[in-house]
Amino acid sequence: MNWVGLREDYMDYQGFVYKITNLKTGQYYIGKKFFHKKKTLLPLKGKTRKRHSTVESNWKDYYGSSAWLLEDIETLGKESFKREILHHCKNKFDCAYFELKEQMNNEVLFDNMSYNGIINVRLGVKKTNLR
Repeated sequence: MNWVGLREDYMDYQGFVYKITNLKTGQYYIGKKFFHKKKTLLPLKGKTRKRHSTVESNWKDYYGSSAWLLEDIETLGKESFKREILHHCKNKFDCAYFELKEQMNNEVLFDNMSYNGIINVRLGVKKTNLR
């Protein structure tokens, strides 16, 4: 696990925004990842409701979802890439917001050095919190 910037209290957070940099070319990828994911289990014998639990995600071995990035990782090897955490996030909204903010600040869709080929975000705030 070679995440630069990982806090010791990372279990207090829901996820993080990260940047993966190709050390040979300088190309980079910005994304988000959650520490845990929900797992749905079959109902117990004689019951009808599905069971839900939380399990650790694959964040320790994660290298992004960009096909271009994953292709370069397979070709050059994981040691040719730096994985750094830019923001630790307390909730899903913060993860989505800070991922979008970093992608916009870096203009990833217009930067030829970016592996990001798409920005997909859905943000919403509870109106009751604004009043």
